[in-house]
Amino acid sequence: MVRVMLVDDQEMLRAGLRVILNANKEIEIVAEASDGIGALSTLTNTAVDVILMDLNMPGIDGVETTRRIRQNPQYANIRILVLTTFDGDENVLAALKAGADGFLGKAASPTELADGILRSAQGEHALSPRALNAVVNNTKNPKPAIADPDRAALFKLLTPRELEIVQLIVNGLDNAQISRKIFISPFTVKTHANRTMMKVNARDRAQLVSYAIQAGILPNGI
Repeated sequence: MVRVMLVDDQEMLRAGLRVILNANKEIEIVAEASDGIGALSTLTNTAVDVILMDLNMPGIDGVETTRRIRQNPQYANIRILVLTTFDGDENVLAALKAGADGFLGKAASPTELADGILRSAQGEHALSPRALNAVVNNTKNPKPAIADPDRAALFKLLTPRELEIVQLIVNGLDNAQISRKIFISPFTVKTHANRTMMKVNARDRAQLVSYAIQAGILPNGI
């Protein structure tokens, strides 16, 4: 059973998510909070596997809340998924940099929401291609500014195959989809991805996507 906490200042949205997710026998809503302070307080006495985090909340927003959670080693195993509306959340990349593990659309189908939560709980990334494309298109410049030139230089050290896999991950494909597209086994895809994350100092695939976009590797063909 995956234990989920909902963090959003809109009570009606939380109620809707609660109904949708409680219908899944593998998911249990164990806590809710309407702001960052409430979320941080709740974590001190509630065991949580996955947090669904809104970004635009009063007081401490979702980015800062994510950052504070990641600064506490006690919560190292908690997965954080950002909830986005696709058309206005320009801070999703900031949330990924702060330590979020992926993002899901508030308008996603019940199946997509549940699948994203379950995959994230298993250590996989939850990056909707539609959401990723929308987030990149929402940036003011065609390509995001490179925040760390040294990090960008690390991507230049990747092999052509590793760069190809990074591009496909940025496009939102999972291991099985990449495997079918470039005709190698899922295990080999995972090996390349893990090696790539080590080379660019990315904690996980969500952070790999964030670093790649900063380096100018944008989604294509979506």
